[in-house]
Amino acid sequence: MPRARPSLSSTRRTTSRRPGHAVAAVALRSLLAVALAASLAACAARPAAAPAGTSPAPPVNTAELPVVTDQRVADSLLADVRSLDSTIVVALRYATPDNFTGAPLPGYEANRAFLRREAAAALARVQRRLAADGDRDGEKLTLKVWDAYRPVRATLAMVDWTRRVGREDLLRDGYIASRSRHNLGLAIDLTLAERSSGRELEMGTPFDTFSPAAHTANATGVAAVNRQRLKAAMESEGFTNYDQEWWHFSYDLPAPVRFDVVIR
Repeated sequence: MPRARPSLSSTRRTTSRRPGHAVAAVALRSLLAVALAASLAACAARPAAAPAGTSPAPPVNTAELPVVTDQRVADSLLADVRSLDSTIVVALRYATPDNFTGAPLPGYEANRAFLRREAAAALARVQRRLAADGDRDGEKLTLKVWDAYRPVRATLAMVDWTRRVGREDLLRDGYIASRSRHNLGLAIDLTLAERSSGRELEMGTPFDTFSPAAHTANATGVAAVNRQRLKAAMESEGFTNYDQEWWHFSYDLPAPVRFDVVIR
């Protein structure tokens, strides 16, 4: 039996059936307009080549893509990852004070991880692979998600924080994005944990460590093995690791858009 599509809002709407066709038509027109604008923005936003002898800037910021604020459009494009596999562990850091800003970020009102539907399906396949494979000692592993879709307003709050505390270097060095792939519902921050105990695997640094120690390749011993285990699992289903953050992975879809709807 096919699963019902979950809403980002936990409340039920009471719209009657009679005007439903009109509502659906408005939502469809909004979705088509957003897709067209995204396609045009993507075509116009091709980055210039880096000068000879220099390295390109870290691929941390997206283009100036359209922002979706219509809840109906967001509901049609985003999926709660646990609706596809309820064994995925979700512990959103930015919904709590347990993050680098020391306060919950705006737009996070529930511990629910959303991604674009295609990316959420790919993540569920990663979880199933982990359940089937286990680790070297036979322990079954699980994905533990720290962040997924991030409202635009939360990203802007991060940027404001860097300015308040004098850490604009984090923007320049590629650790904090002003236009994040998380806003597209196409990026996720996560780790591996043991299913039986919930214990996180050793990865060498905590989440949101803003230093070269968090670069995926900068680990030795058990941490290096575990980082590569996570990277291999995610890459098996089409995700790409951001090499400055071992926990950050993105998924590509054509004509992406940004979202700024509250997580409820």
